[in-house]
Amino acid sequence: MEWTFDTDHRALARLREICLALPETSERLSHGSPTFFIREKKTFVMYLDDHHGDGILGIWCAAPDGVQATLVEAEPERFFRPPYVGHRGWLGVRLDRDVDWDEVAGIVADAYCCVAPKALARQVRPDRTDGV
Repeated sequence: MEWTFDTDHRALARLREICLALPETSERLSHGSPTFFIREKKTFVMYLDDHHGDGILGIWCAAPDGVQATLVEAEPERFFRPPYVGHRGWLGVRLDRDVDWDEVAGIVADAYCCVAPKALARQVRPDRTDGV
């Protein structure tokens, strides 16, 4: 199989645009990878390019309860249970396959709402009261 890594950083640039458009977000390296935070503290998305040689260009992100299992079972070629954080329900999303950036933006918004304080989450999803 031929792996497509983000050599020109287009995927990271698009992800950065999506994440930093959300209220009170920032980016910095964490564990050597670009990581997005809410209010400088709470991680909601990590960008990984061939993490420990796994051949995956993707993100690891917070996800609403049950979403990880549902998506991984339905589309294992696009979604996966990431190491280290998968046991907490975080979702792995491949960015080296056919990427629907509108879908990624929705997944990122859900991740944000899972982690953000309710007042910030309501700015992103005003119709939701459960934080997602």
